[in-house]
Amino acid sequence: MKTTPLTETHIALGAKMVPFAGYNMPVQYEGVNIEHETVRSSVGVFDVSHMGEFLIEGSNALQLVQKVTSNDASKLSIGKAQYSCIPNDSGGIVDDLIVYRIKEETFLLVVNAANIEKDWDFISSKNDVGAEMRNLSDDYALLAIQGPKAVEAMQTLSTQDLFQIGFYNFIIGDFAGVEHVIISATGYTGSGGFEIYCKNSEVKQIWDKVMEAGKPYGIKPIGLAARDTLRLEMGYSLYGNDIDDTTSPFEAGLGWIVKFTKSFTNSDNLSEQKKNILKRKLVAFEINDKGIPRRGYDIVDANGKAIGKVTSGTMSPSLKKGIGLGYVSPEYSEFGSQIFIKVRKNDIPATVVKLPFYKAK
Repeated sequence: MKTTPLTETHIALGAKMVPFAGYNMPVQYEGVNIEHETVRSSVGVFDVSHMGEFLIEGSNALQLVQKVTSNDASKLSIGKAQYSCIPNDSGGIVDDLIVYRIKEETFLLVVNAANIEKDWDFISSKNDVGAEMRNLSDDYALLAIQGPKAVEAMQTLSTQDLFQIGFYNFIIGDFAGVEHVIISATGYTGSGGFEIYCKNSEVKQIWDKVMEAGKPYGIKPIGLAARDTLRLEMGYSLYGNDIDDTTSPFEAGLGWIVKFTKSFTNSDNLSEQKKNILKRKLVAFEINDKGIPRRGYDIVDANGKAIGKVTSGTMSPSLKKGIGLGYVSPEYSEFGSQIFIKVRKNDIPATVVKLPFYKAK
């Protein structure tokens, strides 16, 4: 099992460590609800160094990125990032990712930890244009500093004006005494903040200074369990749960990141799919009674007939009710539709709702 450069730090902090995507990762420290609320109300820091980073360079870098991703990377200027996905050849999704334009001919692709090898092999197989590819995943660390107080708490650590970095924008500058780190206004919590990309040798210094600077703001280390509840409250898809090699971007509600202004892997078939009626759709739902939805639970209609499956579910720490995502037949996908979640032997009533579940006050 792999480790991040901060593994010993997490253990010293009393983290509960679990295997995740081939890494030994902190799932929680004080508890999911406490950590969740910390990010929603102030600032927390996650070690997400297990994520993968690929550098695509050269005169044909954009051509390769355009070929393997669904969004239009030509729209990116230097210092901007975009959410995208890598379609496969059969209508599903190899992975979802963030694409950064570092220089005119340099792109950084940030992919999910469990898919690093799969993504690398897939992109390599499509690289018939001679773009230079480098897998930096084992050499770079990633911290997510998230929460409404994140910018204010971290401003003392950089000479850059962190308040001026817009959502899905980034700069390369000094941070916590380290030069040339990527400071990116991205994250998967919906509460604002930054992601910091640095070398493995630099991350312990950055972690320590982040924790020190955040002390007056009540900063806490946050585990993967709270990361999951935070992202689910926003309705953000988790690869392996809500999207995978069998789900199309349109079924998953990700049509907004599929741009037919260019040609890309399986774009012709996806274009046809967009014109046709989908067989299933990913919906968000809230439980109307007691009960917690979990991945794999059946979704049924009023007569108990199966109409889909839960892909993600939890008791929302912010809303204090059960929430989830799941695929259902299209006729049950309209907002306000009444569905039922089979929790053990009981059919618990639920309502299809509009995302996000959580809205900042």
